[in-house]
Amino acid sequence: MTDVFEVTRQLLADAGLPPDVADKLQLTGHEPVLPSSFAVGTAAQSTIAAAALAACALGRLRGQAAQGVSVDMLHAAIECMGWFSQDGVAPDLWDSFSGLYRAADGWVRIHANFVHHREGALRLLGLDPAVATRSDAEAAVAKWNAADFEDAAAAAGLVVTRLRSFEEWDATPQGRALAEQPLFSLRRIGDAPPLELPPPCAGQRPLTGIRVLELTRILAGPVGGRTLAAHGADVLLINGPHLPNIAAIADTSRGKRSALVDLRDDEGKETLRGLVGGAHVFIQGYRPGGIEGRGFGPEKLALLRPGIVVVSLSAYGTKGPWAGRRGFDSLVQTAMGFNHAESEAAGDTKPRPMPVQILDEATGYLMAMAAAAALYRQQTEGGSWLVEVSLAQTGRWLRGLGRVVEGFTANLPKTLEQAGYDQYLESSESGFGALRAVRHAAILSGTPAGWDLPSEPPGSHSPTW
Repeated sequence: MTDVFEVTRQLLADAGLPPDVADKLQLTGHEPVLPSSFAVGTAAQSTIAAAALAACALGRLRGQAAQGVSVDMLHAAIECMGWFSQDGVAPDLWDSFSGLYRAADGWVRIHANFVHHREGALRLLGLDPAVATRSDAEAAVAKWNAADFEDAAAAAGLVVTRLRSFEEWDATPQGRALAEQPLFSLRRIGDAPPLELPPPCAGQRPLTGIRVLELTRILAGPVGGRTLAAHGADVLLINGPHLPNIAAIADTSRGKRSALVDLRDDEGKETLRGLVGGAHVFIQGYRPGGIEGRGFGPEKLALLRPGIVVVSLSAYGTKGPWAGRRGFDSLVQTAMGFNHAESEAAGDTKPRPMPVQILDEATGYLMAMAAAAALYRQQTEGGSWLVEVSLAQTGRWLRGLGRVVEGFTANLPKTLEQAGYDQYLESSESGFGALRAVRHAAILSGTPAGWDLPSEPPGSHSPTW
């Protein structure tokens, strides 16, 4: 097993932060914390800690006193479970058609949480979405070869992957392309003087006054924005009025303002350009090329706002034949070999997912860390900066953390309250009802992390700073 302190320090070093950033870091707990043969606790703890430390480094650069950061591994892993309830009810986060299906020569996973993805997959299978049942879908998938169904779905813009082992994934062109990419990239994309950042007042959190435009919808990107908000950033979440969201938005919108902007028309684009002019960070997590096609690619953003930090999320990275493919955590786990490896380790006959959406969660915390680190470098070096992350790059990093031999001896709580983990939970009123969710796992000695603004539905706020 890799030492979690060294993992955290390496993340910070890769982001170009000074070595002393982690001098006051305290990490408690050890693997296993959740039932998995992978170091999901280490991944959760190190990325949450790195995000907090990067925020503190920027705060110190802005005149704050240095402060200690502590993260408990179990608390970090519990936060990554994404557990929450609304008015006492934990929502069902998965569509009935999402999941694993046995094909003629293997397994495939279908992601059907969005209606257009579900209906598209059913039509590809020759089924009527209005009347098809899960059993109908299972019978139809069984007639396909797994690779053929994966390719046909990708050609149709759907989200399906076939099950692979690690060895099979590594032999694919995308696996080979991924092996040449770092965990994340952070590079200068333009010249600009250091932006004027308002100095935080005594007692304020380290990212107070930092304006973050967040254009994300699923999980990794929203977690990244929520983390920046936990450390004081002014996060404005922008949704399209025509686009669906998932139930987790009630949890991931804590600490943010939430507005609607329609980038399909000129008025919406002009509104976003105005917001970019006042932003320090721009986060986007749409399909590759989607935001760029609307006129908001990294280079255009750097022209609109010299000195801006752009954070871009994809499923499979920026190189290789899958660079343009859509994807979600569960699909990337299946494609890259994690479900096969977990099954082998547990002695199961059916592919087994990891107990949390750790690729999404860890990637979200990496986005927050890299955003703060890029701002640190913008302040010390000038320039506009681009951060690129992907779920698949995080997956390759997770593999490199090693395996947990006794991983399946840990328990997976059905609900956190039943499991006795109440100390990790907090309650708040929200625009989604009474919200019960996991408080942030990073404990800062001087400016406690947390969310001042309640979670609100899209369109609850105006698109203004």
